Formats: sequence, structure tokens, C-alpha cells
Amino acid sequence: LKVIVGLDYEVRGHQHIPPGGVIFACKHQSAWETMAFHILFSDTSYVIKKELFAVPLFGWYARKCQSIPVDRAGGGAALRRLIRDVRIQIAAGRPLVIFPEGTRMAPGTRGTYHPGVFALYKQARAPVVPVALNSGLFWGRRQFVKRPGVMVIEFLEAMPEGLNRDQFMAELEKRVEAASGRLADEAAPHHPPVSG
Repeated sequence: LKVIVGLDYEVRGHQHIPPGGVIFACKHQSAWETMAFHILFSDTSYVIKKELFAVPLFGWYARKCQSIPVDRAGGGAALRRLIRDVRIQIAAGRPLVIFPEGTRMAPGTRGTYHPGVFALYKQARAPVVPVALNSGLFWGRRQFVKRPGVMVIEFLEAMPEGLNRDQFMAELEKRVEAASGRLADEAAPHHPPVSG
């Protein structure tokens, strides 16, 4: 990307990344962050919807990396499996990435933050670190053309312990959206949003 497109990345907030198993609750704007954590950390695992395992090449890659499937229609049993699988990865000291909105959202928009991330916060016994970014300004959803510039990914302070579901979900969304908006505003004078 850097050589062909002129697209680079910058990482901020290193000081907020605890050692050992950690859950990154990341904003999702582009395909870039579905790969970036494998560059930023060794042995990263992702929570992804189970349908993606059927996608040629990507599904094989996801299995090889021991990504964790989530069955959105599976109810309580699926949630229990998810928590069990996440605990195994965390116990092994692996970083885990979850996209709380469940799908890519264009810069300046937000989806519904799903409560599965709260279940992991309560049950997985690992820090939850919110992650903001502005990748969608340069690499739009379903867009082949990539724009030159610098994508920024920012790790925010870990969520405090002891929050109830409403407190946790509201605070997570507030932190991620505010920081992602700030990063978009920083880049926007030179890079209007990519449509889609």
C-alpha cells in the first residue's frame, strides 16, 4: 500500500495496551483493520460472523488464525460457546479483536453496538481496550480505489472494571465514536470521506 498507493498507517496510544491477553473493541470502517492487527501484534485472533468462514481464501485464512465464529442467530448457546472460545484464547495470552458494530460503517456514521462485547467484558477476565480509527477515509467499504495518506489507529484507555451493561455499552460507544470522529476531522481537510 505504501509503495503502490502512497497509503501508510500510524499507531497511537501504545501506552494503553496491557501485556498478555486483551480484548480490542475496534471501530470497523474498512477491510484494513481485518488484517492490521496481524501486523501490529503476533498471534492475533478475531471474533467474526460464522458466515465468513465459508468465503474462499478469507475463510481459510480465518480458520488458520483460529478466529472465533459468532452465530448471531444462535441465542444463548452461541454466546456461551463464544465466551468459552474467547477464554481459551485469552488464557493463551493472545490479543483478541471484536468489532462491536458487527459490520463496516462509513466515517461519520455509527451502527448499533451489540451487547456481545459486554458479555466478554464480564466473563472473559481480560482488559477491554477501545480502538478508534479513520481508515474508511482512505479505504472505503466495497471500494476498489484506495486513497493516499496516513490511516490512524488509536488505542484508548482500557474500560474500567465493575460497569453494568448500560454503563459499559454507553461508555464504550462514547469513547470509540468521539475518538474516531476526532481522527476523521484531523484528516478530513485533505481527504473527504470515501462513499459507500
